[in-house]
Amino acid sequence: MRKIGLILSIILLAVVHSTKAQKSKDIVDVAVSVGDFSTLVTALKEADLISALKGDGPFTVFAPKNKGFANIDLKTLNSLLEPANKEKLERILTYHVVSGRIASKDFADILKSNNGEVELTTLSGDTLTALYQEGGIYLKDENGNYSKISKTDIMASNGVIHTIEDVIMPRTDEVYCCSNHKEKHCGTADNLANLRKTQGCKGFN
Repeated sequence: MRKIGLILSIILLAVVHSTKAQKSKDIVDVAVSVGDFSTLVTALKEADLISALKGDGPFTVFAPKNKGFANIDLKTLNSLLEPANKEKLERILTYHVVSGRIASKDFADILKSNNGEVELTTLSGDTLTALYQEGGIYLKDENGNYSKISKTDIMASNGVIHTIEDVIMPRTDEVYCCSNHKEKHCGTADNLANLRKTQGCKGFN
């Protein structure tokens, strides 16, 4: 327990990038002002979630960078942005939001008191796991895929944003195939991490 606490303290000193709360800017306004969240903002608009995230909250948003969205096959990403898939997109995006303001210090305290791992319930109604591993704090989605929290404590008037490296997904039975192979290497969402590792998949469609 002491070791986890010490390591988490070091992580916070090294990784936390504090931003003073912008009293006049809510989560959406802050996201719009950060260029690396432009794909996220576009997706929020398509899912009609702008007004929801401008609400009182507070919210904790795990915001994928543009590069994280780029790891999704372009065809799949464009498909998610189509009106017909609005419900699916909404579920994915709200899977990145937790009720309450959980700052980096709160994460450190929660992880220390739960042996380095804690389960969070998202606004989509699904669960994700926050845990310490490999010198950082990661999110593990319901499919067993990981996304590293790379920047913390981007404060807004109605919550806080933490930047993550990859898009996380709630459990689904849909089948995905590697987009960078001629051969068919396919699997459900819970097998994507294994396909990336064993088959070198860089994206899925």
